[in-house]
Amino acid sequence: MNSEIKKKTFDVGGETSAILQPGQIALANDSRFNEAYLSQPLTAYAVGWSDEGSLMGDLDFVAPPVLVPRRFEYRKADNNEEFLEEREDIRAIGAEFRRVEPSGEIILGKTYNKGLTLRVDLDQVSGIANWRQVAVARLLRRLFRAELRRAIALLYDASSNTPVTWSGAAGEDPDSDLISALQSAADSSGLKPNRVLFGDSSWAARSLSHRAQSTAGGFASATLSPEALAGLVGVEQVRRCTQRRQSGAVKVGFAENLVLLFSAYAHQSVEDPSNIKRFVTPCEDGSLYRVYEQALTGKITDITVEHYSNIVITSSVGVGALVVSTEAEVEEEA
Repeated sequence: MNSEIKKKTFDVGGETSAILQPGQIALANDSRFNEAYLSQPLTAYAVGWSDEGSLMGDLDFVAPPVLVPRRFEYRKADNNEEFLEEREDIRAIGAEFRRVEPSGEIILGKTYNKGLTLRVDLDQVSGIANWRQVAVARLLRRLFRAELRRAIALLYDASSNTPVTWSGAAGEDPDSDLISALQSAADSSGLKPNRVLFGDSSWAARSLSHRAQSTAGGFASATLSPEALAGLVGVEQVRRCTQRRQSGAVKVGFAENLVLLFSAYAHQSVEDPSNIKRFVTPCEDGSLYRVYEQALTGKITDITVEHYSNIVITSSVGVGALVVSTEAEVEEEA
């Protein structure tokens, strides 16, 4: 449980609720509010909100959204079936073509109601005209970070990990390591991963390792943009994730020392082959997010943001991860 959530509770009509202090954030509970508190203007703001730190872009890159009802079913990809050699495709006169029956396992799924509540003391926002929008943006960032962290953790857990060292020592070639990992994933799944996600530290290690080679090729590779690197290694997209999260007293990268290789597609459906999907369900009014404003007293107001989602690894075949070490880390471990 987040340390910012107040632990003390009280009973309201037989239900236990958390006592929040102004400025604290808690998980939203559906029983705590109803349609009477729905704010249409703030909901419209939440739907149209975009962040300057590319948090939404990172999330859509790692786990593209797929619209589904609250309860749905999807077929888990049978990778071997896609590459079987077909010997019965010739139709006899008067007969029908042979029917192919997909054999992937049918999975019953559902999306989960997720949300957060921020308690605001009106004295602390006196004179701030857009304090409600500020509160909504703060909650959205927290929710997106939670989703992104889940997605990266799921991909890492599903991956086959390859340790590499990018320290700038002679003969190192980070891009060669990446190409080899992509080829290995293609041999495993039959399809080359189309997306590569670099953690901020692993991107820095790649660039510094190339620069340390003191060659024309090394200098040129060190300055490649993610788009140029995607063309070099033969994938659709390469992205550098600079998001950080709190870990103890310090901030660490979401994909610290990792390079994740996987397949995911924009505008995909339940049946599309991919390694990861973020199933999302629109709320009753059709929006992906809803915002509630509940005035508890004349001075205390709760702002709540909710949504429905479920991030799923639909196939772990071909998911890869380079676990990057630097020279300093190797020496420290020794």
